[in-house]
Amino acid sequence: MQISLNRDRNRSAIWIASLVGLLVSGYLTYVKLFHQPIYCTPGLGDCETVNSSQWSELWGVPIALLGMVSYLAILFLIFVAPGISFLKKYNDYLVLGTGTFGFLFSLYLTYLELFVIKTICQWCIVSAICMTIIFIFSIFAIRKSQFQQKAKRRRK
Repeated sequence: MQISLNRDRNRSAIWIASLVGLLVSGYLTYVKLFHQPIYCTPGLGDCETVNSSQWSELWGVPIALLGMVSYLAILFLIFVAPGISFLKKYNDYLVLGTGTFGFLFSLYLTYLELFVIKTICQWCIVSAICMTIIFIFSIFAIRKSQFQQKAKRRRK
């Protein structure tokens, strides 16, 4: 029983972080695509500078849109993929892979903010925190799954 509770807790943390990340990246995508003013809490950086920098796009695609796609993919993997037989076996690893890529890319973007652009965007930091949470809890989910499989084998 303890294993499934922890697994559900891990899964809940992942989908909540994905939902928050989706909302943040959706807002940033809207701001970027429709050239809207961006809200930035005074004293917390300069979101406009970050969002209009050359690093806010990759091959002409807004980074925020790529974030939206990543968060949607994770939500798909959490809620839909377990019901698809060919994805079910590797689902935890797909979440981990997506979370790892998002975490490492967020580290790179945060580096750019701090050391190249020399200002931060509060929304980007929230997104980076969401990807970090997804990355960490997907590791926990896999560890729990492996522990559960070992326990099953011992009972046989």
